[in-house]
Amino acid sequence: MSFLHDKHIRNYCVFLVSLILLVSLAGINMLDRQTVAVKEILLTHDNAIATSLLEQGITKEVIATALTNTEGNSSGSKFLAEIGLSKNTDTNRWSYVYSVKNAMLTSMLGILWFFTTIMFAGTMIFLHQREQLYKNSESIIKDYIDGNYTVHLSQSREGAVYQMLSSVEQLASILRSKNDADRKTKEFLKNTISDISHQLKTPLSALMMYQEIIETEPDNPDIVKEFSVKIGIALKRIEQLIQSMLKITRLDAGSIVFEKDHYSISNIISNAISELTTRADNEKKEIVIDGDLEQMLFCDIEWTSEAIGNIVKNALDHTNGGGKIYISWERTPAMIRILITDNGHGIAPEDIYHIFKRFYRSKNALETQGIGLGLPLAKAIIEGQGGIICVQSERLHGTTFTLSFLTES
Repeated sequence: MSFLHDKHIRNYCVFLVSLILLVSLAGINMLDRQTVAVKEILLTHDNAIATSLLEQGITKEVIATALTNTEGNSSGSKFLAEIGLSKNTDTNRWSYVYSVKNAMLTSMLGILWFFTTIMFAGTMIFLHQREQLYKNSESIIKDYIDGNYTVHLSQSREGAVYQMLSSVEQLASILRSKNDADRKTKEFLKNTISDISHQLKTPLSALMMYQEIIETEPDNPDIVKEFSVKIGIALKRIEQLIQSMLKITRLDAGSIVFEKDHYSISNIISNAISELTTRADNEKKEIVIDGDLEQMLFCDIEWTSEAIGNIVKNALDHTNGGGKIYISWERTPAMIRILITDNGHGIAPEDIYHIFKRFYRSKNALETQGIGLGLPLAKAIIEGQGGIICVQSERLHGTTFTLSFLTES
């Protein structure tokens, strides 16, 4: 009887049971009152008989015997039939019986009218509450259809109707989440396309200009060589931009599955800086590694190496010749931390909260190389594996990036 969990139905059932109890009590009360009425009628009838017999001189003993006698015979029935009193006699001729009949009919009609009115009123209240619930629910569902999810269906009570409304509310939440996801996806694609278009505009314009210069100076080998080199640099920048954008877009879209395993941090670092050591030597900068060679980290080695490599590359970009980049790591009971520190230019306070934004270029770093995607990509990779990346820096006193990963329990 799960329908009794519905408060409206439960209240209505309580109302019906209470009404039945009231009808029963009223019936018992009416029976008692009719019994008293019958006694009064019989007493009046006996009084009339006794009075008539006394007036005719019949002795009291005979009258008392007649009135208290409970047995009859055929002679009595025959006599009553002779004076017109039998089972077939019209009730209207029995004045006392007619009085009882009228009294009972009046009482029954009164009780019937009273309880019918209560029954009708209670049923109308129940149906009105139900109708209001359905109307309110219909209005809210129409709002859901129109995309308005600010209102909510009633779910504070038990019962089949409220369970259905709860399911509709859950469906609305799913649709809202889907709409939000679709909107965010469209916005994401719009922004991504806008970013790519904006970033490609400059190198493409440069390529067109270089190509025109080469066309106008085909017999000048020095000009051709110079601008061929510039074309190569521009093409490399375009390739780097597209590759970085594809990676960060796939990470944001959740289409990258990290192949995680246990790797020594020293191997991860070596893999990350393998292509940067030559650059550091050429620029007279030093990469210093310090940490427990046996310490393991559960991660995707390729993606994690790329994230660390991007941070080291950023450090090289902002460190002068003779500078040093320190890479160290440590383990605590809760996490493993990898620290990448340089003694370079540092980050201005007004820039430090923006360095992980795509294509962000500080006004203090316009002369350095880079496209502004290395740090955002590193952040996406680290956070995609459940890690945290944070930065501390002081202008002209270097920068420290900290990569934190929870240890396995």
